[in-house]
Amino acid sequence: MYTEGPLLILAGAGSGKTRVLTHRIAYLIEEKEVKPWNIMAITFTNKAAKEMRERVNAIVDFGAESVWVSTFHSSCVRILRRYIDRIGYENNFTIYDTEDSKSVMKEVLRRLDLDPKVYKDRAMLAKISSAKNELILPEEYERNAARWEEKKVAQVYHEYQAQLRKNNALDFDDLLVRTVELFRAEPEVLDFYQERFRYIMIDEYQDTNTVQFEFVRLLASKYKNLCVVGDDDQSIYKFRGANIGNILGFERVFPEAKVIKLEQNYRSTQNILNSANEVISNNQGRKAKRLWTENETGELIHFRQFQNGFEEAEFIVGDISKKVRTEGCQYKDFAILYRTNAQSRLFEEKFLIANIPYKLVGGVNFYARKEIKDLLAYLKTVDNALDDLAVQRIINVPRRGIGAATISRVEEHAREQGINFYDALLEADYIPGVGRSLAKIKAFTLFIQSLRSQEGYLGVKELLEKIIEETGYVKELEAEDTEEARGRIENIDELLSKVADYEESAEQSTLSGFLQEVALVADIDSVEEGSDYVLMMTLHSAKGLEFDHVYMAGMEDGIFPSYLTITGGDSSELEEERRLCYVGITRARKSLTMTSAMQRMIRGETQYNKTSRFVREIPRELVDLGRDAITARNYSKPSTFGGAELPGRAYSAATFKPREFTVKKAESLEYGVGDTVRHMKFGVGEVQDITEGGKDYEVTVDFERVGVKRMFASFAKLKKL
Repeated sequence: MYTEGPLLILAGAGSGKTRVLTHRIAYLIEEKEVKPWNIMAITFTNKAAKEMRERVNAIVDFGAESVWVSTFHSSCVRILRRYIDRIGYENNFTIYDTEDSKSVMKEVLRRLDLDPKVYKDRAMLAKISSAKNELILPEEYERNAARWEEKKVAQVYHEYQAQLRKNNALDFDDLLVRTVELFRAEPEVLDFYQERFRYIMIDEYQDTNTVQFEFVRLLASKYKNLCVVGDDDQSIYKFRGANIGNILGFERVFPEAKVIKLEQNYRSTQNILNSANEVISNNQGRKAKRLWTENETGELIHFRQFQNGFEEAEFIVGDISKKVRTEGCQYKDFAILYRTNAQSRLFEEKFLIANIPYKLVGGVNFYARKEIKDLLAYLKTVDNALDDLAVQRIINVPRRGIGAATISRVEEHAREQGINFYDALLEADYIPGVGRSLAKIKAFTLFIQSLRSQEGYLGVKELLEKIIEETGYVKELEAEDTEEARGRIENIDELLSKVADYEESAEQSTLSGFLQEVALVADIDSVEEGSDYVLMMTLHSAKGLEFDHVYMAGMEDGIFPSYLTITGGDSSELEEERRLCYVGITRARKSLTMTSAMQRMIRGETQYNKTSRFVREIPRELVDLGRDAITARNYSKPSTFGGAELPGRAYSAATFKPREFTVKKAESLEYGVGDTVRHMKFGVGEVQDITEGGKDYEVTVDFERVGVKRMFASFAKLKKL
């Protein structure tokens, strides 16, 4: 076994990397007689650390409890508690959680007299967190701030850190940043821990960011006994700050490093692995490896294309039900994976109708999500203002300056007068103590009355769109500019699709009818909690898990990979999406089914999408197309599949015209070189160049957040500012 010097273990999916790490620790202690307290093992989660410690305890007779097994953050806390006074903090520092950080940020924005509607606390915290992940301190951030917006962020960053220091507090990112600062400023402290941890092991190395890398590099720089385990093909957390360059560039930082590849997979069938290998081989930024197994060849990859999302959900739920009935499977053997949480809605509805137990991982049930409950509460208030719960939920959502004290006075008045909460709001003139909130209450009730007066001639979808637009609900989320906010916007788009579905299918669509339908679907009490249920989750949530039978839904260009990834012109973004697909494929032990829809409701509008390029990258001989298995309908019009012909559903050219990614060149552009524009994903930037092509204009923009991007004008939809 290679125990001295730097070691990179490229551990492919299902290759047993946790076993490798634990047995390496045991070997160091029992065979090489390394003292247990000289060994450090770092994982990303407390659960993984606990599992590793238990495994080491099971195979090591003596001393396992002295091995330092923890997460990055836990390790840093232990170090800082002892030595942080060396860099100007008290050792009894407070660790601020997310809510604490938000409270500090709100105070900072108030002190700097910055409008919280423009400078969102979450957006500011996200920008500061990104800077800390890259080890960029306020001073450097300020030096590099070229644009006015960046200078404002630098100002906020300075003040935020000043407040933390005044409070003798660290946020989560600071735990790593301050430890690196300590090591750099105090060589003797660094030397102490270098002597203490002569053998260092890092799990999931592909998920490390810049500050984590620097922490590890400093600790290992003396003895260089650093063993990192990871899989560059499973690096899928770029949006959280993960830097794939850490694993790809390991040998550049440690030229003497030994590289070992673990390519044998103990999880999946060979056909599943062959498919995964073929897909991931299309990435350029990776280390070459090819998974193999001694397991059976197994079933072909099942691909099914449907007319729409309803048919897709119906098939998957029906297929699960059939396998449970006829093949002796349990519900827990199945997982449905998708790109975004918003895609769960149709599956949830079908499971409830079929009375099949399910559980959402990494999210809450669609109709229980905050943004969905908020918007449904608006619709309920319009439909029935007697619903006190609904009215109280939305009276200050989004925030309109109606505080808890005012709401309490209105509630008290309602009780005294024996009327409902909304009627009490209409009588706000007569409620003592309302004061400055009176105008805001009147604006709210006027808005609701206006919606109620329009309910008779507006459709449910139009009504919901009006609520979204006039409350600024989505605009507020857009301003946050975080991954969470973008996910919530996708959920709202899915709600609009649900409304459009209802209006299309209902004999007579009414607001009351829609709310009734939602209420029946959203009643999940009938689903008993237990261990035997189908799991549904995003592909990101699935990492590290495995299932006998996996369904990857929504395999269409425009969904996975996303429309913005395809049109953004950044190849690294597409490679990240392909790695995510690779993770999904390798979750399956026995069977993998991929599904797509020829048309899909998105934001309440029908879109026509091509089969995902990731599906088309799987060789035809590895795929079962299910010519007769899906439906009794005839297939007639072929579509391309990995160089072969893929049967598609019969359709009339008059009624079905694929529109996705069709370029329609504009007569002229509203912006020119030098103009400032806004892109829905990349934010604000300056137009550097416009090239007139045959079919479309090609526009080059230098964006403030993401740098230079080239894109087609018709896809980019840039807005001049």
